[in-house]
This record gives sequence, C-alpha cells and structure tokens, in this order.
Amino acid sequence: MDAEKVTQNSETKSHDNNPSDKQQENPDPLPLKVETENPSPPDESQSAEAEIVQQLSTDDGVKTTDDGLVQEDDPNNDEVKVEDCSPLPPDLGKVSEEIDQFISDLSNLKGDNESKPPDVPVFVEQFAVLVEAKIEDYDGGDAPIKWSQLSQEDAMSFLEFVDRISKLLNSLCQFSSEYKYAYSISRVDGVLQRAMSYIEEEFKSILYDYKIPDSDFNSDTSTKPNKETNSSSDTNQDAEQSSVAESAPSEDNKFPGYTEEIVTTMNKLSKALIAGGYEVECCQVYLIARRKALEECLHKLGFEKHSIDDVQKMHWDSLEREITAWIITFKHCTNVLHSSERKLADAVFADQPSIAEKIFSNLSRGMMIQLLNFAEAVAMTKRAAEKLFKFLDIYETLRDLLPLEDKLFVVSYADELKAEATLTRSRLGESMVSIFSELENSIQADSNKTPVPGGAVHPLTRYIMNYLKYVAEYRDTLEQVFREHQMIERADSTTGSDFDCQNPQAQNETLNKLSPFEAHMMKVMDLLDANLEAKSRLYKDTSLSSIFMMNNGRYILQKIKGSPEINGLMGDQWYRKRSSDLRQYHKTYQRETWGKLLQCLNHEGLNVNGKVNKPILKERFKSFNALFDEIHKTQSSWVISDEQLQSELRVSISNMVIPAYRSFLGRFSQTFTPGRQTEKYVKYQPEDIETHIDELFDGNATPWGRKKL
Repeated sequence: MDAEKVTQNSETKSHDNNPSDKQQENPDPLPLKVETENPSPPDESQSAEAEIVQQLSTDDGVKTTDDGLVQEDDPNNDEVKVEDCSPLPPDLGKVSEEIDQFISDLSNLKGDNESKPPDVPVFVEQFAVLVEAKIEDYDGGDAPIKWSQLSQEDAMSFLEFVDRISKLLNSLCQFSSEYKYAYSISRVDGVLQRAMSYIEEEFKSILYDYKIPDSDFNSDTSTKPNKETNSSSDTNQDAEQSSVAESAPSEDNKFPGYTEEIVTTMNKLSKALIAGGYEVECCQVYLIARRKALEECLHKLGFEKHSIDDVQKMHWDSLEREITAWIITFKHCTNVLHSSERKLADAVFADQPSIAEKIFSNLSRGMMIQLLNFAEAVAMTKRAAEKLFKFLDIYETLRDLLPLEDKLFVVSYADELKAEATLTRSRLGESMVSIFSELENSIQADSNKTPVPGGAVHPLTRYIMNYLKYVAEYRDTLEQVFREHQMIERADSTTGSDFDCQNPQAQNETLNKLSPFEAHMMKVMDLLDANLEAKSRLYKDTSLSSIFMMNNGRYILQKIKGSPEINGLMGDQWYRKRSSDLRQYHKTYQRETWGKLLQCLNHEGLNVNGKVNKPILKERFKSFNALFDEIHKTQSSWVISDEQLQSELRVSISNMVIPAYRSFLGRFSQTFTPGRQTEKYVKYQPEDIETHIDELFDGNATPWGRKKL
C-alpha cells in the first residue's frame, strides 16, 4: 500500500505541466499541505515544489524535461529516449536512517550562528508521505483499527515512526526563522497532528475500558446505640453501623481495572503523546477517565455527592445511612483506592514522575475534598444526643486514617489535607461537646409528673445508662475531644470554659482530680440521681417510692458492673456509695411495709393477769389478716424486673415475717376453740404466708388504676 501511494504521488507530479491537461483540474502535488506562518507567493511555492519533484525523479540517471516527461540516458544511444516513467517507491528503512542522520546534523548545527542550515532534503517529504500512509492504514475509513488489534511488532514500529517524526519536527523548528524550512515544518506538523489524534483516541479508549473488581468492596457490620424512649429490653437501644474491611489489591493485579500488559501499553502511548507536544491533552484525557472511574467506585461503595443544603435537610435515618456509606468509602479510599491510583499513575507516566505526582494529587485531592465537605456538613446539622456516635465514628475515621496518606502525597499537599481534616475534626468536636451539654440539660428539664406503674425502671434511666455505656466505649476519643475543646476554651480569655462547674466551691477539689470527660460523666450521673429522687416523690406510698429507687438503683449498678469502661470511669468509691444507698432503700421499704405488719404480732397487751386477753388477740389476728391481704394485693402488681433483686427482697421478707408469725401462731393459736373459731381468725399458716410472699413483685395483679400510689 505504501508503494502504491508513493507511485501515485510521483505520477501526479510528473504530469503537472502537461499541456494536454491544462483544462483539467490540477491536483496539489503535496498532500495535506498546511498553511505556515509566512506562506510563499504562488510562483515561489510552485518553484519549491517543482524542485522536490525534480529531485524525486532524477535518481539513477533519470531527468525531467520542461514539459513534465521523464527522459533516461542511454549509453548505447546518443538519442534521448523520452517516456512517461514512475520511479520505484523509497525504502522506509533507508529513509528512516536518512531522517535520523538529518536530525543529528541539525542538532550539531544548533547554537552555531555562523553555519547556515542545509536545504531540506527530499527524503523529508518521502518520510512524511510514508508515515501518513501508515496512519491512513490504521485511522482511515469509518472503522479505524483499534490499538489492541495491532500486533506487538506493528505497534512498536508505529510508535517508532511517530517518535521519529516528532523529533524531526523539533529539529526543524529550531530553524523556524528560515524561509526554506516553513513548508517542511508545516508538512511534518500536519502528519504529527494526525498521528497524535489517533494515539490520543486510542489512549482514551484504553483508559475507559476498565473493570472495577467486586473483591474490593467487602464489608462487615457492628452495632451502636440509638435512642428509644420506650424500650422493653436493652437490645432495642441498638442501631446498625457498617464499617469496611480493610482489603487491598491482590498481588496478581496491582492495578485494579487494568492488566499489567494494558498499563504498559498506556505508558507507551502517554510517552508518545508527551514527546509529540500533547502533554496537556494526554493529562486531560487521563484525568477525565480516572475521575469517572473513581466516581463509579464511590457510587458502588454507596456514597453519593450531596451539597451542604442537602445534608441539612436530610432526616436523621437517611443521614445515618449516608454517614455509614461515607465511613466505608473513606476507609476504602485510604486503604485501597489511593494507593492503587498512585501505582497506576506512576506506571502510566513512569518516565514523567512530576506529571504522575501532579495527576495523582489532582485526582485524590478532588475526592478527599468531597469527602471532607460531607463530614463538615454533618457537623453543621442540628445537634441531638443520638448523633453523638456517628459523629465519633467520623472523628475517629479522620484521625486514624489520614496519617496513612502521608506516604502517598508530597509534603505540601499532605499538609493542606491535614489542615482541612483538622478543621473538620474541630467542628465535629465542638458539636460533640454541645451534645453532651444538651444531654445534661435534657435530664434537668425532664419534669414528667406521671409516675412509672409499679415502681419499674424509668425509661430515662434505661436510656441514659445505655447511652453512657456506649459513650464509655469511646472513652479515649472523647478524652481527646474534650481536652482539645478545653484548650480552645482556655485560649479564649473572654469566655468561660464548658468544663467550669456551676458550683466551684463545692466541686473544685473533685474536678481537679478528674479529666474533662470524667467530670462530664460524673455530672450526668449526679443529674440522673437527682431526677430519680424527684420522681420517687411522685408516689404517695413510701414503700413504692423505695421500690422505684431500688429498681433504678439496681439497674444503674448492673449496667456499670457489666461495663468495664464505665466502671473504670466511675470508680470503686462511687460504686460503694450507690450500693450503700440501695441498701438504705431496702431497709426503708421493709420498715414501711412489713414493720407495720409485724406490729400486729406484738405480744404487748395480750396477757392480763396471766391470761390471754381473747378480744385483743382476735383483733390482732384480724388486723394481721387484713393488712397482709392488702399488702399481697397491692404489691403483687408492683414490678421488680431484676430477678436477683426480686429474689433478695422475697427472701428478706420471708426471713422477717415467717419466723415471727410462726412464733405468734404457736403461742396463741390454742386460745381459740378448735373448728370454726380457729378457721375464722387464723386465716394463714406459715406455709401460706411464704407462698403469698413469693407472688409479690410480679406485676400481674389488679390494674394500676385501682392501686394506691
């Protein structure tokens, strides 16, 4: 095909001046002629073209006549034989060698102001024609040949031609002020542009032909609390949170989405584009393609781009899911995506490390700013207690994962990223401190006047203790948050600190021994105790008030005992104090309820002159029976959900009542006449009393509305 094109070109040139063709359209003898900055006049240009034609047709004793015909010298004949002749096409290998030598000669002349550059040899045009024909083979017609369809030999050969013509153009441009070089510069530049267009399109096509591995998106789940104001069990306080498994690309595929062979090909194409002066276009194609791929990765991870206004308007349930997706995405970016993207850029632009650095920084910076903007938007949402744990998850993600980026970025970019992340963490920290303050305010403001039926654990107690249990699991992070916030507060000399207690004289010594976070935890517990004390006074029955305080006190102690984190925060002294308070409520209950019952079994006044006062004895048994019936009826509907506390109370009541009743019955039951009189006044045997005591605190008796508070 190359031979045909050169032959046709030569034939065209040999007939340019044929008189018989004057009325026919005269084709341009120089294909793809490109306007130069200083075009020559028509007559001078035609002279230059004629000179090239003359040179093309005078090799090996061939000459061209004035009328465009070729004449050959015949050594055996003095006459000149004139015939229409086309020379054989030049050999591409030989022409390439001549081009290389010409480039070398021009390079040696560079900087030599005294030497005049040589005329442009004819093989420059020959080389341009041959390379253009090669490009036409690949990029001509409606269905260009894809790079992947080329054999390795053809691909390497094509890139060598393009590299050579790129060097040729650079060498010619050194003498762009020379008029005789103008046409050749324009001609070679046109061929190079067409070659660059084909390579750029193939580079783009290969970049977009990627596949995101599904193995990069494995995840596991864990749980964190969510606020429930009316819950029957602690498990109802939990909500789901997802976190990504820190997976990394396998050794078999260092560049997710591309094979190593494809990456090698992209390296060769990018090198050709940059060498041909198409660095900007090459980088732009790469950036657009990889940005699209990264956006697809984020979408597959579940993260969607949202504006600050969008985040502000989201319902918490929706935003919570978005935060979970954000955490997964951020972890995947720092553990997998950025390192893979860095390797890819370094491999594609292996010969241009500065370009690789710039492109990677551009791509990763756009992605990280998008992620940081979302985190900042979350920090700006309305504060609520249930948001604390998601805020903590974001805070820890930024704190723990950003240092991993240091080894991937240059110092200037790493510092910029740290500054942005630090600002976001600061805003999250401010929000978390405010959430704690609002939690304290909500406990103080909870003035519900409706007592909990049966003296059961109050929903506020259940919520606060579950909340604090999970808060304590973030102890180290919250210590950091509160200390950082305290430093900011102290730096602001015009405002007081959130850690300053409301009663400095009473609490100063305690707070000096506690960290800011511990001080807040203590304050929350003290506020909860005060709130429960106030709610216990809503009960008219002192015994039920004591049951209420025992239920809530036992629940609090069990939660603290079951959580090493919160137990370590509150300390042994605090635990012993609350246990002592619980025993005191127990004693108060026994005194108020069963102390009155035991007064009916008092021996005082029953013996008169050595004889039992029968009317008084009858009244004592009647009072005992009536009071015990009332206690059983009322307290069977009371609630003690903790089985151990329930069992302890029943045992203590039995130990208190049954021995006294058995003794009283054994001494005075014989006073009554056996039969109807005994049955009338001795209603219960000790075994009956024990059975009825075991029925207390089940919460299964009469409706609450019929009971006395």
